[in-house]
Amino acid sequence: MSELHWKTAVTEVKPNKISLRGYPVDKLLGKVSFAQAIYLVLKGELPSPEVGKLIDAIFVSSVDHGASPPSVLAARTVASTGAELNSAVAAGVQAISRYHGGAIEEGMKLFLKIAQRVEETKKREEEVIDEILREMKERKQRASGFGHRLHTQDPRTKKLFALAEELGLAGKYVHTARGVEKAMEKQLGKALPINVDGAIAALLCELEIPPEIGNAFFIIARVPGLVAHVHEERSRMKPMRKIHPQDYEYDGPQEREIK
Repeated sequence: MSELHWKTAVTEVKPNKISLRGYPVDKLLGKVSFAQAIYLVLKGELPSPEVGKLIDAIFVSSVDHGASPPSVLAARTVASTGAELNSAVAAGVQAISRYHGGAIEEGMKLFLKIAQRVEETKKREEEVIDEILREMKERKQRASGFGHRLHTQDPRTKKLFALAEELGLAGKYVHTARGVEKAMEKQLGKALPINVDGAIAALLCELEIPPEIGNAFFIIARVPGLVAHVHEERSRMKPMRKIHPQDYEYDGPQEREIK
């Protein structure tokens, strides 16, 4: 066997056969949703119907957030130069980092750290949360996943947590997130509600997703939105225009009901 030989446990491809984590892809078609397939490829096992429904909701919650996020502005700017779709979308993805879209991983690490310290010290969770938040304040670190530049109450958070409760998937990490929210308001003297990134962080912890790939859920969710913005930029706007980050107006459909 060659010294260059290596192994992968993700997908096996043979003539006339493709198996994803052991499941023939053609057998998955029409049986599982895209969200369930993503869970399968990342975790190695098919999710339960309840987990699949929650993963799907997580992706829907972050599919787009208007024209002003850095990833959208980056994608539209590159699209305005006449670049191809893949280049413009890639530019948007490259803009997703620590301060934009990176709160999921950081939030997960915070919640997991709290849980670990509770286990190690046997202290009450409320005490541990206060302790860790004070340590972060001393280091001038902010708790990711709380507060929002626009929303005083992120509507996506309420729905995701309600759905998780309905599906029986809201456990200790949702409780921890709410505990952090409460402790931060007490320490800071102002409310910093859990935003969608914080909610997703808590739910991914419940599902035992590694925090190192937490931000992937934001990236995967946001790509369709980036494609829509790139297509609109290329088909509706003049090339090489100056793109103002705030001076824009929504002129799409008004609020509609799902039938």
